[in-house]
Amino acid sequence: MRYTELGKTGLKISSLSFGASSLGSVFHETKEMESIRAVEVAIDGGINFIDVSPYYGHYKAETVLGKALKHIPRDKYFLSTKVGRYGKDGVNTWDYSGKRATESVYESMERLGVDYIDLINVHDIEFQAALPGGLQKVVDETLPALVELRKKGVVGHVGITDLQLENLKWVIDHSEGGTVESVLNFCHFCLNDDALTDYLDYFEQHGVGVINASPLSMGLLSRRGVPDWHPAPKALVEACAKAAQHCEAKGYPIERLAVQYAVSNPRIAGTLFSSANPDNVKRNLQWANEEPDWQLVEEVKAIIGDQQRVTWKNS
Repeated sequence: MRYTELGKTGLKISSLSFGASSLGSVFHETKEMESIRAVEVAIDGGINFIDVSPYYGHYKAETVLGKALKHIPRDKYFLSTKVGRYGKDGVNTWDYSGKRATESVYESMERLGVDYIDLINVHDIEFQAALPGGLQKVVDETLPALVELRKKGVVGHVGITDLQLENLKWVIDHSEGGTVESVLNFCHFCLNDDALTDYLDYFEQHGVGVINASPLSMGLLSRRGVPDWHPAPKALVEACAKAAQHCEAKGYPIERLAVQYAVSNPRIAGTLFSSANPDNVKRNLQWANEEPDWQLVEEVKAIIGDQQRVTWKNS
């Protein structure tokens, strides 16, 4: 396992890191004891960075993760959670106010059973872009509230997350230097989309660490194919399905190649994957410690062709 410092935070995180969204049964119903075991397997396998959010499963992911962390020494992992995005019974709610952000951090710590958070993120800032105050509210209100908690030692570091790379850059550009210490971006460093690489120089110049997420591009890069709710356009879905078939014919599951590729860039500190299945965690750990078949990477990219870097709106 490779460990890389996340920007200038001092946190050396594992190249493959654990996204705990699956623990909230956001993809399918999960068993609590199996979810807890998945976290334990991840830690035992060398993963030391765990990311979660109150949004995942309406607090369920944080609650289940908290039960798993009871049995794991606090110095074995760095913990990241988020503020701003919430939801219940399939209804999304957003609140990027400083007051709600502060309350949310303390509520998350209670659910997680910890007395500090290593990294606190403003979750999916593009949704605030569409609300009164726009992204300027993140700059003027959400981030200052989190910086205040950083000063108090309640949280160690402050970051932002989004699908849209340009939003991450906008907030950094309009914030005081050192406010944003890391970014979390998903589906932009994977076999079908490497747009994140266009921004690495910028993030490095600003001392901002980079976390990648969703090596399978939310199911596009899988033999199972995308779930019904996937927002990708049809042409991209079809291109990725052809790529998956090509890998299958070569006896090399596309999931394996996708994970290997996603962790291959040393300028990206960590890549998050999510699973509540201990066996899947073991498999991903094995793949992440293998060198990808670079010839097959090129073949897959050629098959995806003009659908490379085709993206979609967050939902």
